[in-house]
Amino acid sequence: MTTNAEIAERGKKVLVPNYAPQPISIVRGEGCWLFDAEGRRYLDLMGGIATATLGHAHPKLRAALEAQAALLWHVSNLFTTEPQIRLAERLTACCFAEAIFFCNSGAEANEAALKLARKWHRDQGEDRFEIIAFENAFHGRTLFTVSATGTPAYWKGFEPMVPGIYHAKYNDLESVEALTSPRTAAILVEPIQGEGGIRTPDRGFLAGLRRLADQNGCLLLFDEVQTGMGRTGTMFAHQQEGVVPDVMTLAKALGGGIPIGAMCTTRKLASALVPGTHASTFGGNPLACAVAAAVVDELLEGGVLDHAKAMGERLGDGLDAIAAALGPDKVLASRGRGLLRGLALVKPVAGIVDACRARGLLVISAGGNVLRMAPPLVIAPEEIDHGLAILREVIAELG
Repeated sequence: MTTNAEIAERGKKVLVPNYAPQPISIVRGEGCWLFDAEGRRYLDLMGGIATATLGHAHPKLRAALEAQAALLWHVSNLFTTEPQIRLAERLTACCFAEAIFFCNSGAEANEAALKLARKWHRDQGEDRFEIIAFENAFHGRTLFTVSATGTPAYWKGFEPMVPGIYHAKYNDLESVEALTSPRTAAILVEPIQGEGGIRTPDRGFLAGLRRLADQNGCLLLFDEVQTGMGRTGTMFAHQQEGVVPDVMTLAKALGGGIPIGAMCTTRKLASALVPGTHASTFGGNPLACAVAAAVVDELLEGGVLDHAKAMGERLGDGLDAIAAALGPDKVLASRGRGLLRGLALVKPVAGIVDACRARGLLVISAGGNVLRMAPPLVIAPEEIDHGLAILREVIAELG
């Protein structure tokens, strides 16, 4: 039997060392459980960082992938393929968007959204190029998106950053208004900050951003890479606020684990991206689109959204109970919405993550002292309860 350590050692010899992987090698997944090279199993409350929407090896996603694999893998966007159209039809049917640009990741989707904002205004004869983003935000690792990311630690060594990007305080409309100007092209925001610590804004904040964007004449961009696809209890997080953006970006859960991203916008704004202005060789790949269409179908028709909403309440109630039981000496706050949840702890969470893994539970951080949970939306009540019991035990001992 090949061990976790042996696989890790092979990786060190051939992989760029830009990651710090946990000391296990995952070889198989089933539902909400993962199995390492040595046969140990783990309850997955990470969900591939909010990506394994329907769990691991979901039969309907496997069937969609296998069926498409027997037909067509890739031809590029020099040709139209039916899976891409099918997925775009499903997405436009369940949100404000009228036109979709497909790519491979959240960073690419956000890159496209930012480029669209600048291009749209230039086409109108306006000298608008500035972007207002937020402190503690995360939008990707390309130079443009990492510049929009409001965490200076991600900039180190890559300066100078893309000019014309300013960062307001999250959940503070006055700080946004102070940064707007006749040069503002767009306001870019996560409906809930994921990497920044599972920070949920006050009711009315997103509506306030819509109002400021309208008053200024700039675009409002919602980064739903982590919050979209049922993660917070509705198909898209902004739908709970009754606010409609000009552009929405998706990735992560869209493909249920298959790499795909999407920029969703109106037909009017999409007209700025004429042939030659933006592209992605693998964007709209038939394999990825076939699986993503199956994800959308299962969310909308398979009862998954209702189940996820109920499980989100169960997880949230359980985390609230942990916070109340262990008190402010260990737990500062329980945060989040739906199945995107966090526990802000007094101490850094690295030791908690390690101890949970040792007991068969996988969680992840969101900032230095926040434990993040984003399990598959199909997680069962007893699995949530099992994970909560381990969390409570570990935090009581180490938190």
